[in-house]
Amino acid sequence: MSLLAGTRSNRTFVPSGNIAQLRESATIAASARAKALRAAGRAIIDLGAGEPDFDTPEFIRRAAQRAIDAGATRYTATEGILPLREAIARRASEMGAEIPPGNVVVSTGSKQSLFNACFCLFGEGDDVLIPTPSWTSYYEMVSLSRANAVPVYGDPASGWKVTPAMLEAASTSRTKGVMLNSPCNPTGAVYSREELTALLEVAQDRGWWVISDEIYRAISYGDAIATSALDVASSLDRIVIVDGVAKAYAMTGWRIGWAIAPRELASAMTALQSHTTSNAAAPSQHGALAALTNREEASTSIASMVAEFRRRRDAVIAIVRGEPELDFVEPEGAFYLFARVGGDDPARDDGAAFARRLLEEHEVAVVPGSAFLTPGWVRMSYAAPIAGVIEGTRRLVTLWREINGR
Repeated sequence: MSLLAGTRSNRTFVPSGNIAQLRESATIAASARAKALRAAGRAIIDLGAGEPDFDTPEFIRRAAQRAIDAGATRYTATEGILPLREAIARRASEMGAEIPPGNVVVSTGSKQSLFNACFCLFGEGDDVLIPTPSWTSYYEMVSLSRANAVPVYGDPASGWKVTPAMLEAASTSRTKGVMLNSPCNPTGAVYSREELTALLEVAQDRGWWVISDEIYRAISYGDAIATSALDVASSLDRIVIVDGVAKAYAMTGWRIGWAIAPRELASAMTALQSHTTSNAAAPSQHGALAALTNREEASTSIASMVAEFRRRRDAVIAIVRGEPELDFVEPEGAFYLFARVGGDDPARDDGAAFARRLLEEHEVAVVPGSAFLTPGWVRMSYAAPIAGVIEGTRRLVTLWREINGR
């Protein structure tokens, strides 16, 4: 007899109030659709995934293998192995105030670190300001914390970056925090040292918590890596820094991220994690430790990867600039092109319609802008082989011309 047998009500899933408003990750859904079409024999160019297409550097892989051979296959401390937390704290301390390892919590990817911080900081009745467009999961994480995600739209002319005045205009007496991301997914915008300083100052003045997602910080096309909140914050009392090894070290599948937070919050996040995932995978932690401590090898790998991303970015920009009426954000970091393909009416969702046609008719996968609360836009990733990036960009421009009668 089937375990699913029984009354109709027993067979029907009714979501709890905890997830009633939860939406599937649009970025993951786009990638899954592209893979399904590939499996069906279509020659899909996947420019939807936010994942470096490089192999994890060999020195990191070998370190993890040695750790497995040495017995690193058991539970670790929930907050991560001490040598890794020490390495994270040491690197963070080089940017500003002394950070003890007790302020570091290692998690199963930076996504879990972000969720832990939201769940521990925010609750029912709290408002959390989210510069928009932003990564789709921010809105869902805040909602899962039973707080209110408040989009704060930046100016497209300045890469959608927000200003202190924009944050203050969107704030209320219920505002509890703000989530920052630089370099930004999906726009590739990077906040300058002065811009980030000003945002942190208004947050400190208003008593808001700041969650600074810095996962793309090393992938920056300026003269140096992007500014960290650790570089400019006058106080770390209400700041959480989230980072990880996924993007800079091409370690997305290793699932290692971390949060640097005030000690009491770090303890609360550790306690929460002890009842959800417990520790991150032990071999992955040792791989991350190698990434952070073998600096010369790591710097060479990162520099090579960023140089290739820059080459692809420049190729993409050269193509889209050939159509002067096509608006886009010139990326200063990360590996995304954010382009306007329609109007802003959410009921029409021109970006979703464009992405659907681009996939079905031109065999290129991108993410619709509605995932980032900007329905007239699409996000294209150039974390893919350059030949596919160039051809995919050309097809995107071709479709835009078809739709606009060019």
